[in-house]
Amino acid sequence: MPIAELARRRDIPVQFLEQLFATLRKGGVLRSQRGVKGGYSFAKPPDEITVLELVELLDGPVGPGATGVFGDAADAARAVLASSTVAEVADAEAQAAGAVMYHI
Repeated sequence: MPIAELARRRDIPVQFLEQLFATLRKGGVLRSQRGVKGGYSFAKPPDEITVLELVELLDGPVGPGATGVFGDAADAARAVLASSTVAEVADAEAQAAGAVMYHI
């Protein structure tokens, strides 16, 4: 799917989405290919990419320097994000939208 179409479907400015994808490409999560058949694809299987990896690439470390209850909350957030993968999020979103998933 062209990045412009993804931006339209998600109501995200194209330029913003391009910046996000560029950051993820530089971080090794995505790879890009130019040309007519070009676009972005994952650099590794989606079930090997954690949500924590994406968040930290895009926003930086979760809870750096937090102590006490805030440190505990940051640790809990990191644990949840590290245990969730891109594949799981995509599957959950598809199920919530009522889409049928076919797995081979």
